[in-house]
Amino acid sequence: MVHSPPSSTRNIPEVASVPRHIAIIMDGNGRWAKQRFMPRVMGHQRGVEALREVVKSCRELGVEYLTVFAFSSENWRRPAEEVSFLMSLFLRMLEREVTKLHQNNIRLKIIGDRSRFDDKLKQTMHDAEQLTANNTALTLTIAANYGGRWDVINAVQHMLNAHPHLAQTFSEADLQPYLSMSDAPEPDLFIRTGGEQRISNFMLWQLAYTELYFTDTLWPAFDPGELNKAIASYHKRERRFGRTSEQVQGRHEGDQYAQQVQGNSAKGKI
Repeated sequence: MVHSPPSSTRNIPEVASVPRHIAIIMDGNGRWAKQRFMPRVMGHQRGVEALREVVKSCRELGVEYLTVFAFSSENWRRPAEEVSFLMSLFLRMLEREVTKLHQNNIRLKIIGDRSRFDDKLKQTMHDAEQLTANNTALTLTIAANYGGRWDVINAVQHMLNAHPHLAQTFSEADLQPYLSMSDAPEPDLFIRTGGEQRISNFMLWQLAYTELYFTDTLWPAFDPGELNKAIASYHKRERRFGRTSEQVQGRHEGDQYAQQVQGNSAKGKI
């Protein structure tokens, strides 16, 4: 008797020349400012400018999804004045940037637990998402008060509320629709700036087969050239998804053969 493979392995994504989905932990704002004898808040302000440049580059390159970690659930432990500044900066960014995003056909999505945000910020987030909901050039997802463990627990709770009978047993396919990133493919490339080499509770479920790229470049200095370096590194990876190198190569050869057959057929040679 032949058993079917798990649903998670049936559909293996193609490896495109440009990553379809890039996820980034934007780390190093405070250290960038400190190196320049500036207040930490100046690093956060420059970080917003860096994000603007990366969003523009991703749109030009044809990246379909860009997900960035702006504020983790652990960041509430930072000094109160810094947290307050980050919240006001987030609000100002939404107010100033959403029109530009909309004009450039970019969809904005915000994931995370919104319960700790004030009403004005919650409303601004909602309005920005509604305005850009039908845009198609790029989906920019901002993770704010987000944690990967929270995401999984939140998904399980919502799934069981909707389908109590699944409490006994459920599959990945049952849980998938309730995850924060259920409407996006899993990231092809994960980038962390600032020299740290860990995932830090970011998209734990979704990063299972993602290619990881770490750079010492601090986020405010991460420009389109640095993005191109990360993508160049991605191009050198062999994404096997549990298969052997021989299987991967065989698949590519099969794809090339199929393309050749189609070409010959179109020319009337078959």
